[in-house]
Amino acid sequence: MLLANRNYDLFDEMFRDPFFTRPFENSSSQIMKTDIHEKDGNYLVEMELPGYRKEDIKADLKDGYLTITAHKNETKEEKDARGNCIHKERYTGTCNRSFYVGDALTQEDIKAAFNDGMLRLQFPKEVQKQEEQPRLITIE
Repeated sequence: MLLANRNYDLFDEMFRDPFFTRPFENSSSQIMKTDIHEKDGNYLVEMELPGYRKEDIKADLKDGYLTITAHKNETKEEKDARGNCIHKERYTGTCNRSFYVGDALTQEDIKAAFNDGMLRLQFPKEVQKQEEQPRLITIE
């Protein structure tokens, strides 16, 4: 009866066991923290991506949406003194964020740099949409 009064749940306790914790814990609230600043007619997007390499990150512009994707494959292995594997963990994960930046923005308008776990993207706040020039079709 005492356990029921304390709202004790066996499953909650079971999943607090270290066996059920992930070795590479990265909840969505801890990754891709983003700050957006406006300065001199430009937007500056600063995104924290600790533990990622430049090769793990992709920035894509499609239909007016700027999407940042980070993918990681990681293996952690512990061996005893004789070289036998006693513990091995694998982690594969992908995270992404999208921002609507308007359909007038082109890939050439966006400047991107990645350094020390910080991705910085800069692009103009307002872009004049380029009128597509008619292209003549050669008739043979």
